[in-house]
Amino acid sequence: MTDAHIARRTLLQLGATAAIGAIAAPHVARCADDTRMPTDFRIACMTLPYAAFSLSRALDGIAKAGFRYVAWGTTHIEPDGTKTPVMPADAAPDRAAQLAKRCRDLGLEPVMMFSMVYPEHDDAVAVLTNRIRQAHAAGVDHVLTFGHTRGGNRKLWVERFRQLGPIAADHNVTIVIKQHGGETGTGEACMGIVREVDHPNVWVNYDAGNVMDYLNLDPIADLAKCADYVRGFCIKDHRNWPKDQDCGPGFGEIDHYRLLAPVAWTGRAMPLCCENIFAPLVPRPTTPDAVDTLARRAREYLETVIAGLHA
Repeated sequence: MTDAHIARRTLLQLGATAAIGAIAAPHVARCADDTRMPTDFRIACMTLPYAAFSLSRALDGIAKAGFRYVAWGTTHIEPDGTKTPVMPADAAPDRAAQLAKRCRDLGLEPVMMFSMVYPEHDDAVAVLTNRIRQAHAAGVDHVLTFGHTRGGNRKLWVERFRQLGPIAADHNVTIVIKQHGGETGTGEACMGIVREVDHPNVWVNYDAGNVMDYLNLDPIADLAKCADYVRGFCIKDHRNWPKDQDCGPGFGEIDHYRLLAPVAWTGRAMPLCCENIFAPLVPRPTTPDAVDTLARRAREYLETVIAGLHA
């Protein structure tokens, strides 16, 4: 069943239960449509934790750490010392297809790529359109975007995502918007934009670490408000004590059992892309082998959480 079909069916259910109240209706609809099919959580490691090393070493390390899925983003320091984007914004789609083949040859399925452009940027429509084409050529489901930490132009966002939604649909790609401080610092705020755009190829990506980091809000309570609109996660944890710091899943104060429980039985494929895998307080690793160890730990932690939720 496609997201479009799910959305249409949910709207019908909401209409049938309108008398219960505007606040309760979405929760009633979700329960009524609960088929108890487990979510296919696709645990991926972003190449981002390996940014200090080459892209090739990143992909090798992610595969060695036991991941089946990978997310592209954003730059890497190549052996000659140059800082190189994983996928340039203006690259031809064929180049993305070639990178996807490299990943699959290592046993890694690419599930998400960064757009690397704010939606309000002058070139955002052109860049995001090419990202959609790249993702289609590579067989990547999600193109990730987010706003500036100081906030953005909501009206312009809605206009542009309404323009980009049909392009994404034509290429069988989903645009996902995550929290990044400012006016789009919560999942609830991102959900509001998605609802206003009202297109089946534009959804929410949830970043609990960013919600806690930028706004110091409880991501568990926030996610409960937007769970029906979430189609993937950027996984990072956060600590407020003894230091205000992002960290890898299981190292922080976020309860991932509670975080993932509201979306654990959707029947959908849902990427969980590890963006931060590092331990708090201590210096970050200086060798790729040490990053491999942390990557493996993050994967095993999330696998344990998911096994428990689906038990």
